[in-house]
Amino acid sequence: MPAKRRAAQLFMLAGAVAIVMLAYANVGLAMDGAIPSGMLTYGLSLGGLMLAAYLVLAKFAPWADPLILPLVTLVNGLGLVMIFRLSESDSGLPSAELASPSSQLLMTFVGVVLFSVTLIVLRDHRALQRLTYTAGAVGMVLLISPMVPFLGQEINGAQIWIGIPGVGQIQPAEFAKLALVVFFAGYLVAKRDVLALAGRRLLFIDLPRARDLGPVLIIWGVSLGVLVLQKDLGSSLLLFGAFIAMLYIATQRSSWVLIGILLFAGGAFLAGTVFDHVQDRFEVFLNPSDPELYRKDGGSEQLMQGLFAMGSGGILGKGLGQGHPDLIPLAFSDFIFPATGEELGLTGLMALLMIYALIVERGLRTSIAARDPFSKLLAGGLSFILAWQVFIIVGGVTNLIPLTGLVTPFMSQGGSALLANWILIALLVRMSDAARRPPPQAIQDEGLTQVFQR
Repeated sequence: MPAKRRAAQLFMLAGAVAIVMLAYANVGLAMDGAIPSGMLTYGLSLGGLMLAAYLVLAKFAPWADPLILPLVTLVNGLGLVMIFRLSESDSGLPSAELASPSSQLLMTFVGVVLFSVTLIVLRDHRALQRLTYTAGAVGMVLLISPMVPFLGQEINGAQIWIGIPGVGQIQPAEFAKLALVVFFAGYLVAKRDVLALAGRRLLFIDLPRARDLGPVLIIWGVSLGVLVLQKDLGSSLLLFGAFIAMLYIATQRSSWVLIGILLFAGGAFLAGTVFDHVQDRFEVFLNPSDPELYRKDGGSEQLMQGLFAMGSGGILGKGLGQGHPDLIPLAFSDFIFPATGEELGLTGLMALLMIYALIVERGLRTSIAARDPFSKLLAGGLSFILAWQVFIIVGGVTNLIPLTGLVTPFMSQGGSALLANWILIALLVRMSDAARRPPPQAIQDEGLTQVFQR
C-alpha cells in the first residue's frame, strides 16, 4: 500500500514556514537593521494557519499527496514577504494603492478556511459530475456579471470587477474558471467518443467531423466576447486554452490543438485589427521601448520598469530588501514577479518557477492515477489552468507574449485570485486522496497484518 507520508508532510510544512520567516527577517535586517517587530505575530499566524490546514487534510484526506500543501504554503508565504517588503518602501503612492500585508494575511486565512471547508463538505469529488450543466451556467453568470449595470466596475481599463457593499471589489472570473473546468470535464466525459471520431485526413492529421466543431466555436466566441466586451485578455486566453487542453486530454487527437491554435490566431488578428484596446496591447508588446508608448497612459512604462528590475537583479539578485521594486507600477499585483526577480535574481525566479512546476506535476500525477474519466479530466484541467496562468503572467511581464490582466498565483495581492486558487488546491488534494487511497480490502488486510505483528 502507498504510504500516507503525513509526518513527512508536517516536516515539509514546518520547513516552508521557516523559510518564509527567514525571508521576513532578512527584509527587516536589510531595510532597518533590525528584525521586524511583527515577525513573531506573522510567524505564529502563518504557522498556526497551516497547522490547522494540515490537521483538516490529515483527517478528511489522509491519503492525499503530501507535497501539494507545503509547496503552496511556501509560495503563498513568499508572496506575503514580498508584499510586506513593498509596504515598507517609500514609494510615494497614495495609501489606497499601497500593498497591505495584514490584508493579504487575512485573505490567506479566508483562503485556508475555504480550502478546509471544501475538503470537509466535498467528500467525493465525483458528485460534481452530476452538476455539469449547473456548473456551466454558474460559470457563465460569473463571467458576464461585470457587464451588469450598477454592479460591474472598470479598473485599469478592464471591466472585470464587481462591487459588493461592505466587501469591496471581487473578480468573478477567478471563480468562473473553476466552475467552467468542472463543466468542461463533465461535458467532455459524456461527449468524448463523439468528439474523437475522425473526419477527413489532411496531410498526417485526422481532422474531426465538421458537425463536432460546435462546442469549440461556442467557447471561441465566448472567449472573444470576454476579450472585446470586458477588455480582459487574460481570462480570454485562460478560458479558451483550458478547453482546448481538456479536449485534447479527452480525445487524444492533436487535430483539436491545431484547430484551437488556428482559431486563436484568427481571433487575435481580428481583435487586433478592429478593437483599439487590443491594438494598444500588441503595440506595447512589439515596441516596448518606444518613447511615445512609454509616456502614454496605459503604455509600456510598467513593462519596461519590470524588465529593468529583472535585468538589474542579475543572476543572484540584490538581496531581499535591497532593491527598488517600488519603482515598478503595480509591483504588489500584476508585477510582483519582476519585483521578486530584482531581489532574488534569476536563481530565485527559477526556483520559484520550479515550485510552480512541482505543484502542476503533482496535479498531473493525480490525473494519471485517477480511476475514472471525470477525475482524470478534472485534475488535468485544474493543473493546466494553474500552469497556463503562470505562463501567461510570466510571459507577459517578460514580454514573451502581450501583457494581460492576470496575477501570479498565491503571490500577488488580491483576494479573488487567492481564494479561487486555494479552492483549486483543495479540489486537487481531494482527487489525489481518492487516487492514492487503496481499495477497502487492502486497508482491511493491512490492519489485520498489523494486529498479528503485535
